[in-house]
Amino acid sequence: MLGAFIDFSNDSGEHSCLIPDPSPVLIPASHGHLEALLREPTVIPRGAVVMCHPHPNYGGTMHTKAVYRGAEALSDVGLVALRFNFRGVGASTGSYEGGLGEENDVLDALNWLQGEYPGLPLIVGGFSFGSLVGMRVGATDNRVVGLLGMGLPISLERYDYSFLSGMEKPVLIVQGEHDEFGTGEEAAELVTGLGEHIRLVRIPDSDHYFTGCWDELKGALRGYYESGPGFPLMLPV
Repeated sequence: MLGAFIDFSNDSGEHSCLIPDPSPVLIPASHGHLEALLREPTVIPRGAVVMCHPHPNYGGTMHTKAVYRGAEALSDVGLVALRFNFRGVGASTGSYEGGLGEENDVLDALNWLQGEYPGLPLIVGGFSFGSLVGMRVGATDNRVVGLLGMGLPISLERYDYSFLSGMEKPVLIVQGEHDEFGTGEEAAELVTGLGEHIRLVRIPDSDHYFTGCWDELKGALRGYYESGPGFPLMLPV
């Protein structure tokens, strides 16, 4: 699985700016519970998103900078943003299960979010390993209206993204131009032929972690949901 050459253990950006801390929650799961953080927008919510973190075995957590910054940007455009730790990470119970168990964690997070915010359109997104796991679940869940992937692990041949084709749900992919696990050019090659429902945003000068490109990352997310293909997915203002 992704992560053999990635270390996310020192990639926390949780307290890097003066924004009120999100609310901690515990989400019921088959193995016990999932530790999570919920950020509500300052306006009337127009949708809700589940954000999934990078590979658990290599330091990925819900505090990873790209996940934190992504949730922050989505909250800015009116989405309730839920980040959670996969099983075996932080205070979440259970242990790593090769991606399949983690898919069940995504479902548990979606169930909780839908129960807390009935009627809101649901989006599933993530970063790196989390993007693959989250989008794979969201692609077949009828409650989910859109998908988001940041820093897709493309160069690892074990990952298959063909599930993104043959569906109508809008997909946003944000990729660093110099991502070590899938360059912007490789991402463009990947999405070619998968369908016009996929929007690719390539971040110049960015690596896999979007280091030093937080404004560009957040701008890509905001633009997509404020005025791009993601805008119609959300409830009217």
